[in-house]
Amino acid sequence: MVIAIVLITAVTRMQREKYRGLRDADDHALPADAIASREEILQLKERIAVLERVITDNHGSADLSRQIEELRDR
Repeated sequence: MVIAIVLITAVTRMQREKYRGLRDADDHALPADAIASREEILQLKERIAVLERVITDNHGSADLSRQIEELRDR
């Protein structure tokens, strides 16, 4: 009985490792939705970085107001 339990445990672990290996190998073959989601996330991160830079810019609100007015004048 003990041998059967050990055998079942060993086979289960081997199957689990095999499944993990297959799942890791398929990571490069992502569906189109996942690829689109990753691209959108990257774009959003870039936009957040720009917003953070604008907010924490050391030039102050006067410089920002001047830039806005320059854009309006165009």
